[in-house]
Amino acid sequence: MNSIFTEGILRGHVAFVTGGGTGITGGVARALAEAGANVALVSRSLEHLEPAAKAINDTRGGNPTVREGSSRATGEAFAVAADVRNPEEVQKAIAATVEHFGKIDVVVNGAAGNFLCQAEELSPNGFGTVVDIDLKGTFNVCRAAFEQLKEHRGQILNISATLHYLGTPMQLHVSAAKAGVDALTRNLAVEWGRYGIRANAIAPGPIEDTEGMKRLVPEPIKEKLRQRVPLGRFGLIKDIEAAAVFLCSDAASFINGAVLVVDGGHWLAANRLL
Repeated sequence: MNSIFTEGILRGHVAFVTGGGTGITGGVARALAEAGANVALVSRSLEHLEPAAKAINDTRGGNPTVREGSSRATGEAFAVAADVRNPEEVQKAIAATVEHFGKIDVVVNGAAGNFLCQAEELSPNGFGTVVDIDLKGTFNVCRAAFEQLKEHRGQILNISATLHYLGTPMQLHVSAAKAGVDALTRNLAVEWGRYGIRANAIAPGPIEDTEGMKRLVPEPIKEKLRQRVPLGRFGLIKDIEAAAVFLCSDAASFINGAVLVVDGGHWLAANRLL
């Protein structure tokens, strides 16, 4: 496996990754494991988690333990079901991860919901569901993991978005939720920094190899969207993976409260008439 990072750069860390079975956060979970971290993959159902965990563990030659002094850097994956909207389920998943790996010192919040809907047609339930998953779910996980993060001077990495920077049609619910995630990230950076806990976020732009891009962006719009990315291409999940490994590593040890935009400059150009 090829990496721009030193082998085992995250060895010894344990990451609790929500939404870790598929998509962007599934890629982040794999990247953290490839960098040496043990990872708990968390989602409502084990259906997507178990194959993802198996794929990570298979890269380790089927050996679930990284032996001291081993040259193999890949961490172990552990699947645990929990709905981030339910604080009790989150608490149980945190406890199960600590029992399995001994600690948690990295939390990645990537569980999310999305659909296209005009504001005047958006139901209170539809709005609330996305806020419950994206924003309240992020809070529930951070709050449940606090004692572990405090004990191990850990870190939080939230997956945000750029949708709310300028206003994105048919994305009111997600924009509101992700704006809240950004605010939560900055507030936790200030309040929990005194415990040695870092809180940062990544805001992906249009990421081509995701289900969301296939499902939410019609083909006729894709080329117009691509033309508005100054770097001339859509992002890939691997671009987010690299940013995540960097922010979770000691290379970012003095970065706290940042929302790192990974979008090729798209949002800066999106409000211009091209």
